[in-house]
Amino acid sequence: MKKLLLGAVFALVGMTGIAAAQSNEIAVIVKTTSSNYWQNVHKGAESAIGKLDGYKMSFQGPATESAVADEVNMVQNAINRKVAGIVLAPSDPDALVPSVKKAYENGIPVVIIDSALSDAGKDYYQAFLSTDNRKAGELCAKQMIEKVGTTGKIAIMSYVAGVGSEIGRVGGFTDYIKANSKLEIVGPFYSESQMAKALNQTTDVLAANPDLKGIFGANEPTAIGMGRAIVQAGKKGQLVAIGFDGNEDLQGFVRDGTLDAIAVQGSYQMGEKGIETIAKLLKGDKVDSFINTGVVLVTKDNLDTPEAQNVLY
Repeated sequence: MKKLLLGAVFALVGMTGIAAAQSNEIAVIVKTTSSNYWQNVHKGAESAIGKLDGYKMSFQGPATESAVADEVNMVQNAINRKVAGIVLAPSDPDALVPSVKKAYENGIPVVIIDSALSDAGKDYYQAFLSTDNRKAGELCAKQMIEKVGTTGKIAIMSYVAGVGSEIGRVGGFTDYIKANSKLEIVGPFYSESQMAKALNQTTDVLAANPDLKGIFGANEPTAIGMGRAIVQAGKKGQLVAIGFDGNEDLQGFVRDGTLDAIAVQGSYQMGEKGIETIAKLLKGDKVDSFINTGVVLVTKDNLDTPEAQNVLY
């Protein structure tokens, strides 16, 4: 990923004869608006936009994370509105590349958050803000091994196959487990980031594997569905359960012992720093090509500490 000045982008625009953006709108487009995780991104973006003079913000996302075509259309519409910049959480690493390229060709800076684009799009955005998902997955795997041991059977409840965050997060978890234990992995199962589907999948997995020693839910709706299935099956406290993200439902599961831990991303920081990075680009400042927004492993022991409260939502 290159460190680019917005001026370089506009130089290219001048060469191609395409008119540059003239709006004062910064468009924030996320994978879905139906998740508390993305609403926390919204809160961070709102905080940052409130400190910028002369700019306004729009916030959009499809009804579900699997509605990729809807997100593509939202980016296209933002380009057509000649927005000043775009903060984008791509729901598919390949499908959003043509739209991000079009933004680049129109002199509109793009900051990617949460999930990476494929390498085909690496020259068309100016910064990527994310949790280091691979390290976050490894952190969850390490906690799993510490709680479960190195033998037995564990399950992986994932979300959308092929999404950048999922590849890193579940890949990091899986590789660490394989390299550091003899644990047998069941799955992964893909919920499409739908809580009800995750609940049903987890119910089936628990029924089919009564000897399961641990289970990992890799994003917010998946982990919530997983937690509810554990409770409904009467399995609370009988297996090690680790989730991802940190809304009130998941915090409650940690507090009552349904989940042993949750890995919580800096979702607020993604929105806040996403807007701040666009603002720097609009001023012509240099920005880092990758900005790590961090992750905190939250357990019952540290749930009420400032470190955890700063990322929970």
